[in-house]
Amino acid sequence: MPVLLAAPAEPVTNAGDAQLVVAALLGIAAVVLLIAWGKVHPFLSLILGAAVLGVVAAMAPDAMIESFSAGVGSTVGGVGLLIALGAMIGGLLAESGGADGIVNRVVGRVSGSALPWAMAGVAALIGLPLFFEVGVVLLVPIVLLVSLRTDVPLMKIGIPALAGLSVLHGLVPPHPGPLVAISSLDADLGLTLGLGLIIAIPTVIIAGPVFGNFIARYVPATAPAALLPTRQPATGGGGRRGPGSPAAPTAGRGRGTDGPDTGRGPDGPTGRSTDGPDTGRGRAGDDVDGDLLTDDDLVNPGTGRPGAPVDDSGTETARRTPGFWPAVLTVLLPVVLMLLRAVGELTMAEGTFARQALDIAGAPIVALLAGVLVAMFTLGYQAGFSRGQVSSVLGGSLPPIAGILLIVAAGGGFKQVLVDAGVGDLVADAAKDANLSPLLLGWLVAVGIRVATGSATVATITAAGIVAPLAATLDRPEVALLALAVGCGSLFFSHVNDAGFWLVKEYFGLTVGQTIKSWSVLETIISVVGFAGVLLLDLLL
Repeated sequence: MPVLLAAPAEPVTNAGDAQLVVAALLGIAAVVLLIAWGKVHPFLSLILGAAVLGVVAAMAPDAMIESFSAGVGSTVGGVGLLIALGAMIGGLLAESGGADGIVNRVVGRVSGSALPWAMAGVAALIGLPLFFEVGVVLLVPIVLLVSLRTDVPLMKIGIPALAGLSVLHGLVPPHPGPLVAISSLDADLGLTLGLGLIIAIPTVIIAGPVFGNFIARYVPATAPAALLPTRQPATGGGGRRGPGSPAAPTAGRGRGTDGPDTGRGPDGPTGRSTDGPDTGRGRAGDDVDGDLLTDDDLVNPGTGRPGAPVDDSGTETARRTPGFWPAVLTVLLPVVLMLLRAVGELTMAEGTFARQALDIAGAPIVALLAGVLVAMFTLGYQAGFSRGQVSSVLGGSLPPIAGILLIVAAGGGFKQVLVDAGVGDLVADAAKDANLSPLLLGWLVAVGIRVATGSATVATITAAGIVAPLAATLDRPEVALLALAVGCGSLFFSHVNDAGFWLVKEYFGLTVGQTIKSWSVLETIISVVGFAGVLLLDLLL
């Protein structure tokens, strides 16, 4: 997805190479320290980090502001629309019960030995349109219940579910991280999507069922009773799902808690009251990798309790869970359209009608818009929602992503300041002289920032901005692989500075040590195996 950034008419700084290196290091260090030590929101941290970089690099104030603004505008224009459309599809999938239906259909038809594989596949499918934390909220309570009913060790099916969600979150559009990398590197979205799916399959298998079967022997875990899904029969109209519909993970969403505290120490959570009233707004502010995406806001927009209908006024129509295949095809529609466009670019001559049709239909904004329109019928009206209720779900899915859009926008501005100051060209020249692979450089930079800040989004934004000049020297497949290498690095070793670490710890009832052995190692396996897949494809293409 090409994004044209405003290029300065003349050099914005006369700083030497050493000064630019110091400026880049101090700018990145400012972002890292503000997020990890100062607990400053990533949006503000990126703005202040860009200011530090510009000042140390001796950029003129007006040039610095112009550069940052150009980066913000181009990033929001290219990425913001796609994130919003993806969130709308995810909101309809979650609120209609389509996600629950997919999970229950697959899990209900497999035996105990095949459950880990089924759970990994379901998580990967659900993870296409849903943000990571929303996928966790939907899947984990079901994982807990399945483990309890089948006597399968919790880690054996929980790890595959987490692997499926995390891999899709880091490697496959329309998630924010991959979109930002694609935008920053001017990579082809359809090609990146196709290569990302190729890498995702073996990565999910190794990090999911294979690792889950191994780690279950060393990390015994029992499903926390307070988080098991509960189901109350419908008491009348208003559209609540009846007792025969798929189980909603209500108990898992509505604890009287402020959720995982990323600032707490290894002794565990603070300020949590498990005995408090269920307000339905549990974990408000949970923000895996700092993205401020509140799970319940997206799953149940506009409501004060989990599982409640969006708008009960004026209707007594019973809710109907969408069919399995309509839900699956709706989720896959944007992916298929974008993949068909990539295939057309490789196999069809330019200017033909079929090629032009695929170019239009497979354009990311058109593909996702088509997905939203189809989802309004298959996951909205067909599920018993009125027009007002569908509108409420779509509108309610947007406010929770405001934090993500702001972080991504500020990251685009930070990246553009890096580029305009000449840091990117400096790094490109150094990498060329050192004969260092751009793929390895992108992965290493993302790994370092991820471990330091705990934010996959910040790691992706910064690493992509640093290696962006290298992309100009690569062909189309290599640029797509560079975006995927950065995505793989952004998932490396989640630990106590990542809210996702605490989210997994609380949901599975683990100690800090057990969470490091399971979740942190899982993320590292995904990063390493995914990057190995990138290198292998680089040899073959």
